[in-house]
Amino acid sequence: MSMTNRFQLSRALKSGLSIFPVLQWLPHYNWKQWLRPDVIAGITLWGVVVPEGIAYAGLAGMPVQAGLYTILAALIAYAIFGTSRQLAVVATSASAVMLASTLAALNPQDHTAYLVLAATMVLMVGIVFMVAGIFRLGFITNFISRPVMEGFIFGLAVFIIVKQLPKLFGIGHGDGNTFEQSIYLLNHLDQTKMLVAIIGFSTLAALFTLHKLSGRIPASLIVLLAGILASVIFGLSSHGVAVVGNIPSGLPVIGLPQVKLSDLWAVLPGVLGISLVIFCEGLGASDAFASKHDYEVNPNQELIAYGFANLGSGMLGGLAAGGSLSQSSVNDSAGAKSALSLVVAAVLGLVTILVLTPLFAALPEVILAAIIIYAVTHLMKLRRMLWFYRVDRVEFLLGMVALLGVLIFDVLAGLAIAVLSSLIVVIYRSSRPYGSVLGQIPGEPSAYSDMQRHPENTSIPGLIIFRFNSPVYFANASLFHNHLKELIRKNAQPVKAIIIDMVSNDRLDITSIEMLEKLTEELQRHNIIMMATQVHQPVLETVRRSGLGQHFADVSVFPTIDAAVQNYLKHSVADTQ
Repeated sequence: MSMTNRFQLSRALKSGLSIFPVLQWLPHYNWKQWLRPDVIAGITLWGVVVPEGIAYAGLAGMPVQAGLYTILAALIAYAIFGTSRQLAVVATSASAVMLASTLAALNPQDHTAYLVLAATMVLMVGIVFMVAGIFRLGFITNFISRPVMEGFIFGLAVFIIVKQLPKLFGIGHGDGNTFEQSIYLLNHLDQTKMLVAIIGFSTLAALFTLHKLSGRIPASLIVLLAGILASVIFGLSSHGVAVVGNIPSGLPVIGLPQVKLSDLWAVLPGVLGISLVIFCEGLGASDAFASKHDYEVNPNQELIAYGFANLGSGMLGGLAAGGSLSQSSVNDSAGAKSALSLVVAAVLGLVTILVLTPLFAALPEVILAAIIIYAVTHLMKLRRMLWFYRVDRVEFLLGMVALLGVLIFDVLAGLAIAVLSSLIVVIYRSSRPYGSVLGQIPGEPSAYSDMQRHPENTSIPGLIIFRFNSPVYFANASLFHNHLKELIRKNAQPVKAIIIDMVSNDRLDITSIEMLEKLTEELQRHNIIMMATQVHQPVLETVRRSGLGQHFADVSVFPTIDAAVQNYLKHSVADTQ
């Protein structure tokens, strides 16, 4: 084999390893030490994802089996393409309720149309993730502040709980926002079906008790099986308790939904919202486990893994899938060493689809409501919100705005408010950065630091050394200009020269160049010398190419602040002689 062919083969192998992370870890799998804990973790995970998958299918307004199909497709896809060893990618409460909220607003003509649109949304979520992964857009989530996203998720949990509470009492639910639905529930408590309420609240109590005893106990599976057994023995359906009913068994039909182009545009906002929430929640979970077990996850590869998981789920008629912190925690606490635990859970999910679905026919629906409420309580991080309040009141308030946006308006409106709030914070803070006037550090004649934070520093008569602690760009250029003029006006002595430290600027936009040109011209008219330090080469090239900075181009540039200071002192002494 020639050198060129060997090089091309090596590149192909490396490309395959990056696209298929399973090819990286599977050849080095420690079968002797890891197989047993992975199998145990997979069985435990199956005990959690089956009841929650069934429950989330109902939450999304889809058939029960849709939750089981999601398990089959998403877990296998993520095991092949994902980079986390403990993350479980399955249906989540957030994605389920956002899907239902989007479709409810479109008001499909019948249930068949609803399911077609649901499958379309899940497939589009997969496409969005694939495109984002190919173009390496994982950085986008950095623009959503953590308090804002967690405020949104907290509000989403409250939204879901209020939606499910009427089922715990056996009464119908009201219309309107979360507050209006809560008022409706309180006004109709006299219609409570006592048997349904007893089953529902007993199930909730059992779930929390079992979880408190041990995080490894598959509490959801235990109450689900107990509910089925009780339903069969006591004939609960004949006493007014609604049950799931028959679930089709056998493999799902693989296919693509037939939709109009107008339908794609109609569901796109919901698709983008689901994708954003899934990735923010999943990436936070995968980072937590990677940090705990000392390995790294690749955000862009995670996007691709989510893409394959949702494409597979959509073609099987499943739900949108993402990384679930609660279910991943079960997987981790059960001892999962690798993504093989996901394969074990998926195989058991396949067995469930083929053989075990008749068991769920007698399952009381109130138990599914209790499982959903129990699951989403883990999203209500009250201590975290209180910590935000103590650390940064502004970010806490923005988180509360996102939370209330969900409760007052709706899920997608709440998400839009959350995203907008984060962007406002980014724009506001970048447009109003902190500017430092620097002075000489005593005993360190070549070192300079912020005089406001270090009052012991000494200033140099007639000289202002200024550093903008953020890149200058169109949003803050005017503030930079006005701030410097204000410093000159308020200076105790007449200003002879200004040194601008531009270390924070890798580049300049047109607005900034025009501002610096105007500033330089104004200073020259007042016989004030302007110097610049630590100017990066791309900045100088931009000024030269623009042709705008005729005055600014003549500004003396020095490699360090001290070099500029020495130049000023030299000319200042010469002027006095």
